[in-house]
Order: sequence, then C-alpha cells, then structure tokens
Amino acid sequence: MYEYLSGQITQITPSYLVIEVQGIGYKVFCPSPYAYHLKQTVRIYIEQIVRETGVMLYGFESAEDKGLFLKLLSVSGIGPKSAIAIMAAEDSESLAAAIEQGEIKYLTQFPGVGKKTASQIVLDLKGKLGDYVARIDQTPAEDLAPSLNDALLALLALGYTQKEVNRITPKLAQLDLDSADAYIKRGLALLLKR
Repeated sequence: MYEYLSGQITQITPSYLVIEVQGIGYKVFCPSPYAYHLKQTVRIYIEQIVRETGVMLYGFESAEDKGLFLKLLSVSGIGPKSAIAIMAAEDSESLAAAIEQGEIKYLTQFPGVGKKTASQIVLDLKGKLGDYVARIDQTPAEDLAPSLNDALLALLALGYTQKEVNRITPKLAQLDLDSADAYIKRGLALLLKR
C-alpha cells in the first residue's frame, strides 16, 4: 500500500523509528535505526505487512534494500523479524555476495539462521540477486586508487581470501583515504567485524 514515507524522525529506539508525516507519527521497524538522527528529514521506503498480531511497517534507506527484504521474506522459514535482523547485521552487497557464493557457514552467523535456513536461503536466492552482485562487481581494479590497490594486495598477503577482499572492496572504494595504511586499517576493521 505504501511506497515510501517522507518526514521527520521524532523518536529512535533499538528496533524502530517514529517518522512524523503531516502530524501523524508512523512506527517503522528498520535494520539500523541508530544510523539516523532525531529531527532528520528522511525518505524511507516502506513495506506494510499485515499479520494476525497487527499491521507493521518496515522501512529501508533505498528501494533496492526493500527489494532484498522482500526476497528474504520469500525464503521458507524467514519472517519479517528474521529478515530485518539479517539486514541489520550486514550491508546488502556483502549479504548478496555471501548468498551468491553459497557461504552457508557465514549465513548461520545471523540471528535466527541455522544451517537448514541458511541452505534454504542459498537455494532460493542464489542467482536472483543480480542487482546487488552487479554493484559489487562494478569497481574494476584498474579504476581503484593505487593506494587502495596496494591495501587490497596487503590484505591478501595477510591471508584473507579473494572472496573476503572482494566483499569489502566496494566499501573501501567509496572512501577517500590518503594512504594504503589507512585503507588497510579500515579493511581490517571491516573484515574483523564479521
């Protein structure tokens, strides 16, 4: 029913935001509420889910993230709360890469995801996340800053796999750091976050 809400954030909790739109406060569950700020004006893409227990609004920064949420919901054994928890624990590109590469062990680290559910996620979604994988593969090595290339090679030399390094490359490419050391530190922080 709703595509998005544009309004001001009036409340932030660990699991939801309250967004005021023309005098009405909407309670919106989202993956990372603390990524927002009070009084910030936002556009949140909404998915309304009606259950016996009530009507819930789930919100996302982009239409693509909303699409990923809907794809996760299509997997047997994944409900809205599990899908939000999975998305809160990981960014969309890394999650899509893990699914595309069939990393079942990696997927079991998410809340509420056991080996059976992780296998089902891979079975149902592998090959269907082209938008996210395209974004991951968009940054060819020749387009990267020399210091970032050096940092990626250093991470490989430290023993990280090519898959792990590929997963964090888009995030590092968005940063404007002044040295390979700075990229290595940020890269290690992203890799150790898992």
